[in-house]
Amino acid sequence: MRRTVGILLRHELHLAWRQGSSSGMAVAFFVIAVVLFPLGVGPELNILSRVSAGVIWVAVLLSALLSLDRLFQADFEDGSLDQLGLIPLPLELIVAVKAAAHWIATCLPIIVASPVLAILMNMGGEGFGVMLFSLLIGTPALSFIGAIGAALTVAMRRGGVLVSILVLPLFIPTLIFGVSAIDAVLTQTVAGPNLLLLGAVTALAMALAPFAAASALRLAMG
Repeated sequence: MRRTVGILLRHELHLAWRQGSSSGMAVAFFVIAVVLFPLGVGPELNILSRVSAGVIWVAVLLSALLSLDRLFQADFEDGSLDQLGLIPLPLELIVAVKAAAHWIATCLPIIVASPVLAILMNMGGEGFGVMLFSLLIGTPALSFIGAIGAALTVAMRRGGVLVSILVLPLFIPTLIFGVSAIDAVLTQTVAGPNLLLLGAVTALAMALAPFAAASALRLAMG
């Protein structure tokens, strides 16, 4: 089973990097959204520093949404999803592998780019480590929760807007705890409780989301 999971993960990553459009678009949107914010707000460094954590996390969240609608739809349209159901893996595990591939191909490049944009937002240097750590432990929840919305809309054409409406409310705890952890460090308080809660949200999403998404996919496949 472990070998099959590894093959499936490599296959999903190969498809994501070969096509490149969704992942590249997400990273480009993240960069543009953060770069435009100082231009709109103005060059006041104190204001930029105060809102830097929120701007970066919101941009990450919105960027992750861009490619979620294609998580299962391409496989559903060309019949690959039915073929995946024939391999000796539970559908829940297949969903988890596809969500993990989405995180590696989309969220990980965004995390790598985030320190440069944090400098642009005049974030204090003490917040960089917590920002990266919060993104690393928080963004997997975006991919796994997003898989539920993608599965619910897999049979709909142009379901991207509906995916956003479905999953954005579920992203709110991740957003709150991620921003609060960075703000805690920047204001000389303890970030540990927020990071623990952020990790708990991610763990809960990784444990439950594959089952919910797999049930939705079974309904879609009839």
